[in-house]
Amino acid sequence: MTEPTRVVLPRILVPGALPARDRGNGASTVALVTKAIGAQTFLNGLTTFEPGAAIGHHSHNCIESVVVVQGEAIVNIDGVETPLSTFDTTFVPADIPHHFRNASMVNPMRILWTYGSADATRTMVDTGVTGRIDGEDHG
Repeated sequence: MTEPTRVVLPRILVPGALPARDRGNGASTVALVTKAIGAQTFLNGLTTFEPGAAIGHHSHNCIESVVVVQGEAIVNIDGVETPLSTFDTTFVPADIPHHFRNASMVNPMRILWTYGSADATRTMVDTGVTGRIDGEDHG
């Protein structure tokens, strides 16, 4: 028996109209393209960092690309810190520990992230806890 075909419709996603998830430590995420709307090969979204905010060191089960779309960031990829400006872009292969932080103590910073799998996960280095990107509340 075959499963019914799911119709996937085009969407316009407006970040300000979508719910934000508190990531803790002054960071919040708005998921954009997700499996829930029909993504089959990638996920993406925006994470906003308040002044001085950072997310925990982590890795993913797939490739990740991040574009700084607002502000100044510091990325730590496998222990190497690099300053980033607006539109600088990172590419991080699967299983490489990394994290981002806002370089400014005054202005917010925002990144656009894309994962190379609709089944992307995040594993926190300090706890070893793994969760799905599309199902997490904190990280």
